[in-house]
Amino acid sequence: MTNHAPRRTILHVDMDAFYVSVELLSRPELVGRPVVVGGTGPRGVVAAASYEARRFGVYSAMPGSTARRLCPTAVFLPGNHDLYVRVSRQVHEIFRETTPFIEPLSLDEAFLDVTGARRLLGDGATIGRHIRERVASVLGLSCSVGVAPNKFLAKLASVAAKPRVTPERVLPGFGVFEVVPGREIEFLHPLPVQALWGVGPATLERLQRLGVKTVGDLNALGEVSLVSALGRASGRHLFALSCAHDERAVETDRAMKSIGHEETFARDLHESGELRTELVRLSDGVASRLRGAGVGARTLTLKVRFAGFTTITRSTTLASPVATAAAIISAVDPLLANVDPTPGVRLIGVHASNFGEPVEQLRFDDLLAQTLAQTPDNETPDNETSHPASTDWTEATVAIDAIRQRFGDTAIGPASTMSATGLRLVRRGAQQWGPDHDREQPKRG
Repeated sequence: MTNHAPRRTILHVDMDAFYVSVELLSRPELVGRPVVVGGTGPRGVVAAASYEARRFGVYSAMPGSTARRLCPTAVFLPGNHDLYVRVSRQVHEIFRETTPFIEPLSLDEAFLDVTGARRLLGDGATIGRHIRERVASVLGLSCSVGVAPNKFLAKLASVAAKPRVTPERVLPGFGVFEVVPGREIEFLHPLPVQALWGVGPATLERLQRLGVKTVGDLNALGEVSLVSALGRASGRHLFALSCAHDERAVETDRAMKSIGHEETFARDLHESGELRTELVRLSDGVASRLRGAGVGARTLTLKVRFAGFTTITRSTTLASPVATAAAIISAVDPLLANVDPTPGVRLIGVHASNFGEPVEQLRFDDLLAQTLAQTPDNETPDNETSHPASTDWTEATVAIDAIRQRFGDTAIGPASTMSATGLRLVRRGAQQWGPDHDREQPKRG
């Protein structure tokens, strides 16, 4: 007897216009109208557009100014990242009712391996319909589900399941679309070649020069010709996809690769002092997230985008992982010092990667005991006498985390972030779509 592994059944679940749909739950009067979510300022970027707005050519990652020009009647709403995270967790709870094998791709999409659930819940299409019904009944939201024997095809199938937009109206989609085993090539080959993962603008241009328009055209060239034209890695990869081959498993525990914060300014910054203030804010936010994840970072990267959209990145790698704002600032500050801000800086970012365990792990209780042990009776602790001078901010950071945990994030922060309205702290996702109209900016001087 020969044992054969069962054919996999993979779902790709993609929420429909997720950010907009979440906003409409509390704004039912906007249902059916063109709605855009994202940064509302002049430099804002579209995070999501309702299907009604897409009729006018509005899409995610488009500058908000362009979206306003294309659809003047659209309602523009500021993004609320914290809200979307909460709702995304509820969506994933519904996924977990079906299978533990879930690979999140973003807040609004995930792969699910439901191979082991078929005996109890039915085939892949049946499971997909069940998930759609649960998301709709529990959360009042809509999703599209692609079903296929592998991840690559499931992703393409979910696109086919989506609502369709014409200049005249929004057409309902299939909701669930299945690539039936044995008919993979029939589904795949008529698709445009840019549907393949790895076909970006440069590769597309090369393929078009070879007369390739569809996946079937690419497959007809053969692997040898593709390797000759695109190189060994890219040629073999694209040919395998054109044959509907994708052996990747659903990864339930994807390793975090980087943590970072970026900020686009409502006006260009021209002074080094202004940039350093923003560097401190961003470094504090990155450090806080590193500690929350229980890791430190050895590689720190500075990103700067100038007024003309030229972008540069500069990185440094430390001898050991760090997780304090002071250590990150110390590493990134010299990189910033070599940047000339006079042309105007539009965006600055700080990113951490190359993770490991922080060199020092000190709990708040340990810090308190150490302080009491070093302080004579009836005397107030004096940092200058009780503790040797040191550049180690671990103890202070433990105290900062304890204060924030008890009193909230805005209870304490770098002095340079203080403004007339309080501390201007960095929050995850708060400014990923550009500055809003009312966002306070650092003042000159």
